[in-house]
Amino acid sequence: MKNMWIALFLLAVVLIFTGCQTSRAGYESAPYKVVRSDGNFELRDYPALTVVETPMANAKGSDGSFMRLFRFIGGANEGKEKIAMTTPVFMSGSDTKPTMAFVLPEKMKTSTVPKPADGAVTVRELPAGRFAVLRFSGGQNSKNEAESLAQLKSWLERENLKALSGPVYGYFDPPWTLAFLRRNEVMLRTESEKAK
Repeated sequence: MKNMWIALFLLAVVLIFTGCQTSRAGYESAPYKVVRSDGNFELRDYPALTVVETPMANAKGSDGSFMRLFRFIGGANEGKEKIAMTTPVFMSGSDTKPTMAFVLPEKMKTSTVPKPADGAVTVRELPAGRFAVLRFSGGQNSKNEAESLAQLKSWLERENLKALSGPVYGYFDPPWTLAFLRRNEVMLRTESEKAK
């Protein structure tokens, strides 16, 4: 009987893990090129990205900001155009002016994106650049964000690289995904590597 429960538990873990990978794989992700890897740290080059963005009343995004963006891609725009969901959802800005952004599909350029129906939603282009990135798991909370940011800053210091911006957090999974299976990232825009 004990072996049956162990087998059922392992099967459930495999199904949950496979489900997370499958649901994440079902969405287009922001494109990038890995320049260098070091464990969970990466240096990546991103092209210019078109995003739809909205302010958040708090850093948790529990003020309806996600739904404002979701309504936009669901057709709440000038062209009543439905736009595919992508990953990750970006969250950035200070504690006093946090923002949430959806990356739009790569085929959509800033000039072709329909005007949002909601005045609190804007379309803009994030400039291309190099980013230092740390992948981490766990729930979206200030403790996980602070710890991952501290690790990324320490790594940048060890690599003699300078952060050129504040942190951007990328969240890839829906909130019902088990915390230990989530893919989260913290990113800092940085300079190109210096000759060593």
